Amino acid sequence: MEQLNTQVNLAGVILKNPVMTASGTFGSGEEYSEFVDLSRLGAVVTKGVANIPWPGNATPRIAETQGGMLNAIGLQNPGMEVFCKRDIPFLKKFDTKIIVNVCGKTTEDYLEVVERLSDEPVDLLEINISCPNVKEGGIAFGQDPKAVEAITKAIKAKAKQPVIMKLSPNVTDITTMAKAAEAGGADVLSLINTITGMKIDVNRRDFAIANRTGGLSGPAIKPIAVRMVYQVANAVKLPIIGMGGIATPEDAMEFILAGATAVSVGTANFYNPYATVEIVEGIEKYMKQYKETDINNLIGYVK
Repeated sequence: MEQLNTQVNLAGVILKNPVMTASGTFGSGEEYSEFVDLSRLGAVVTKGVANIPWPGNATPRIAETQGGMLNAIGLQNPGMEVFCKRDIPFLKKFDTKIIVNVCGKTTEDYLEVVERLSDEPVDLLEINISCPNVKEGGIAFGQDPKAVEAITKAIKAKAKQPVIMKLSPNVTDITTMAKAAEAGGADVLSLINTITGMKIDVNRRDFAIANRTGGLSGPAIKPIAVRMVYQVANAVKLPIIGMGGIATPEDAMEFILAGATAVSVGTANFYNPYATVEIVEGIEKYMKQYKETDINNLIGYVK
């Protein structure tokens, strides 16, 4: 049989395969590197990086739910200077693409990080305008199409790397947001971020998470994520990174067939640190099983 081609193209950046980590579930790769050869992955997406250190939200910040988990970490991170000195050199040891997730409270915050990263050896920037757990800016940016277009434009004007806009599912119509990001000049879209949820501890008669609400992730949200990826793939011309409850190769293929060029694995890493590599191998197995030699023929196959 012919050689399998698993390479995909994200705005001119060629990934060896479509599998990457989802921001916030993999740190910057170091703690997982004893389980996973990072060179096997198409890309590593870092935890959110801000212009200054963020302490995150009060604890408890995580609660298990049926088929998933709620988190309200609040984008705790050591800030861009520590990230550039510590995490980028570590990731450069591996043959994988580096995608930095950027977070901020104001447009200026985002721009500061984007400019700081302009001379760093990172491949793509993923702009998190959709974190439901940050009270300041994320929610307003991610839920207003005019704001999405404006911040995308502002970032594109300063960014040296291609820009991925990460969309919030907590909106009435995801395609409106996708079109706004496209109009602002985004190179790639990633979706979905977590869905806002809540859990109450009936014995304590209090919220399970100090923040009251948290972001729901895991298998419970996968059908919603697949639907949104399909809708967006048919509404814009940009490549899409699909995510939301991917735990198996079949899950990943569902997103690809719906129109995703690449996929991010998140919550699954917490209970199966080998998940990403198992999915890489499983996609190859799927291609062999169905005698498909090029992954690109399967992107958006289901119309």
